[in-house]
Amino acid sequence: MSQHQRNLNRTIKFYTGFFFRKYPALPYILKWLFISLIIGILVGSASAGFLKSLQWATDFRENHLWLIAFLPVGGFLTGLLYHYFGKDVEAGNNLLLENIQEPKEIIPFKMAPFVYLGTMVTHFFGGSAGREGTALQMAGAISDQLTKILKLDKNDRKILLVSAIAAGFGSVFGTPLAGAVFGLEVFLIGRIRYNAIFPAFTSAVLADLVTNLWKAKHTHYHIDLIPKLEFLPVLYSVLAGIIFGICAAAFSRMIHFMGAAFKSNIKYPPLRPVVGGILVAVAVFAMGTTRYIGLGIPTIVESFEKQLPLYDFAFKMIFTVVTLSAGFKGGEVTPLFFIGATLGSALSLFIPLPFGLLAGMGFVAVFAGATNTPLACMLMGIELFGAECGIYVAIACIVSYLFSGNNSIYTKQKIGEAKNRRFEHLHDKNFSDL
Repeated sequence: MSQHQRNLNRTIKFYTGFFFRKYPALPYILKWLFISLIIGILVGSASAGFLKSLQWATDFRENHLWLIAFLPVGGFLTGLLYHYFGKDVEAGNNLLLENIQEPKEIIPFKMAPFVYLGTMVTHFFGGSAGREGTALQMAGAISDQLTKILKLDKNDRKILLVSAIAAGFGSVFGTPLAGAVFGLEVFLIGRIRYNAIFPAFTSAVLADLVTNLWKAKHTHYHIDLIPKLEFLPVLYSVLAGIIFGICAAAFSRMIHFMGAAFKSNIKYPPLRPVVGGILVAVAVFAMGTTRYIGLGIPTIVESFEKQLPLYDFAFKMIFTVVTLSAGFKGGEVTPLFFIGATLGSALSLFIPLPFGLLAGMGFVAVFAGATNTPLACMLMGIELFGAECGIYVAIACIVSYLFSGNNSIYTKQKIGEAKNRRFEHLHDKNFSDL
């Protein structure tokens, strides 16, 4: 090497070292920008494919209603798949939360195709379930493979999984800001990991951009009338939030109670979705409507357009609890949107606020209470419905969060800060330990 080359190398090292000393966050930013780009591309593409195939399955089922009679068969096949080949990934979202709190083995990649197939079976044959659980599990399983490839340590792996959850949630619902905060907020109630804030936001935004590039469609909602911010509308919002919180707690308790009942009474796991499938299929044919199965998006949209009857939310809750407790795959969140929006719309019978606003408040507030993620749900309300309703949405989410008590749809969610001083002894406990 010539003297000139040695001098040039020394000069480059000097200025490089000076630059990184002056901007110490730059290596971190470049590292996680690269990783977030990979997560965004992979998770955004997976979400787009999932959304498109889910829409196809829904349309096909609605045009061939006889398929609902085969829901028990589909449930049996899903049960067999998980019982013999997928016991290590059966915990689903709770497995993701456990690995963020205490990293263990890399999440098996098979979680992604297994939960995708299981969810498609649920929707194709007429179960009542959502899509967030599938999106999060696909995102986590796909992204966690980067841990080996990039040789990430435990702390980096935690950030990776938070970013994956943010990307999956943000891309499947078209709400990247809410997705980012959900990833930061969901695994530890009352505390947020700020060391993951840049990767979470970057991954969520990039995944949403990629999903949109694939032209996957998201549902749009509109609130026609938002009252002026005054004392009475605020008071009515608090009252609505209390009802939404009680509803969220009821849903969480019911789904855990029914899940335990299925397990204690039916020892062979593949038979549980058979029984659940029979109950759902018989109920659909007896009622003569598919209103309470699948995602229920048309009914959610309808709740913003007119006042709905009070029983809609109750039927959706029952159908969803039976479907998911029996072992069918899918998420709880979209059914929670349905339950909250229809309950809110019906509450306009008693609470003098516009039904569209109450539907929007219920849409996110029941979800906030059931997942203990009020900040993410506030942002989701603003992203979906516009900033004009932000105060009312925030009130409903906060009050629902407080009144839902020590309940969650995620049993491995950990309590970082209790909701009030009476429960300080529950710090750092999972809901499964309560």
